[in-house]
Amino acid sequence: MSPAPPALRTADRTLPRRLARSALWDAAGAARAREWIAERNAAHRHDVRRIPFDELRSWAFDPATGNLRHDTGRFFSVEGLQVHTDHGPVRSWSQPIINQPEIGILGILMAEIDGVLHCLLQAKTEPGNVNGVQLSPTVQATRSNYTGVHAGNAVPYLEYFRNPGAGRVLSDVLQSEQGSWFYRKRNRNMVVEVEEPFEAHEDFRWIPLGQVHELCAVDNIVNMDTRTVLAGMPTGFEGMAGTGSGGLADALARSCVASSGGLHTDAEVLSWITDRQSGHEIRTELIPLHDVAHWRRTPDRIRHDPESFFSVIAVAVTATSREVGSWTQPLLEPHGVGRVALLVARFGGVLHALMHARVEPGYLEAVELAPTVQFAPETYRGLGLAAPAFLDVVEEAGPGERVLFDAELSEEGGRFHHARNRYQIIEVDPVLDDRTTPDHRWLTVAQLNGLLLHNNYVNVQARSLIACLRGLA
Repeated sequence: MSPAPPALRTADRTLPRRLARSALWDAAGAARAREWIAERNAAHRHDVRRIPFDELRSWAFDPATGNLRHDTGRFFSVEGLQVHTDHGPVRSWSQPIINQPEIGILGILMAEIDGVLHCLLQAKTEPGNVNGVQLSPTVQATRSNYTGVHAGNAVPYLEYFRNPGAGRVLSDVLQSEQGSWFYRKRNRNMVVEVEEPFEAHEDFRWIPLGQVHELCAVDNIVNMDTRTVLAGMPTGFEGMAGTGSGGLADALARSCVASSGGLHTDAEVLSWITDRQSGHEIRTELIPLHDVAHWRRTPDRIRHDPESFFSVIAVAVTATSREVGSWTQPLLEPHGVGRVALLVARFGGVLHALMHARVEPGYLEAVELAPTVQFAPETYRGLGLAAPAFLDVVEEAGPGERVLFDAELSEEGGRFHHARNRYQIIEVDPVLDDRTTPDHRWLTVAQLNGLLLHNNYVNVQARSLIACLRGLA
């Protein structure tokens, strides 16, 4: 007897409406989630202390290169990077950069509870967090962590992401991180649905999307890794399109549906990105840290001279809730709070976002799509640089209906110390097209969602704002 042919499978056509239901579910319950986060914060012992470099354990400066490395050669290293480019106000420089070639896992489990999809999120402390506990993915782990290089406890729920057959994969893509601070760093962003929810550890909680979106608008609650995974999740708003209300939610829902159209076709968008990637020249080379110009090492920091950009520091950490109870490590410490803003406008009743094809030295490709405005004010002031394009539009937007989103959000706390940006989404009249530069284009959310299915198109700051934009519905 011949074997039975394999069963053919199609996409789950119910998923958009299930996700939409979760996104609209019990946003008021976010207050209960905040109480739980506060409770977990109080329950965790988490102490982070600045230390001089000579108090680092298992970390040392290489005598030959000056690179700061872990004894095992794993985790990450702080090295030098030489940059030459034909783009931007500064065309050549060198800097320290974090080199972490291994690919980590950022994964969120989902399950239906009483007919509503919930995310399993973790109350997690990171040494660089400004406020202790933040809402993290189910799994947030480097390869060194989950393979046990630190000789610590196992990572809970890792099996669902290393063996996705344990659940149903909803999204799975490699995405970049900060191209100014990481050298070609990528993580595997995953969402996996399980058939039945289970009783979770006290540091984990099942939360519907509506509450997660509500919490994204609270300063420093939802961490960067959760935001980037949420951005890669299918939207669900396809099931809400066409209400005819004419309001923001309707414009956003229409923007999520490819059939609504946009100012540019998908082929034109891909052609523009390819043109920007091939049109900008950027050459980078890893160099010894002690060869980096205009940076100097003191007993407790590596800093730019004069003090612009960021510093590299060392910390000692004690944490009762982590796989390892205490450790020391380097962290990158930005100077000041950054600004990240996305301008949106309605064209023909369809919401569009003004994206910037941005060059950063640590990208795997030359260019990724960034928000309209993304910059560090202290760096610009220190170097005497002109304001970035469209900052005047951002600055002129006062509080009210035009500012759709405004919150201070933290960046990754495992590598950065108190790294924060003020994130904004600002609606403008659809008359800015005459001001756009060759590096700017208006894209629909459906076009951004399509790009998010692939590697290295949309940068981490833009992914954060896409996650927040979805919450506006």
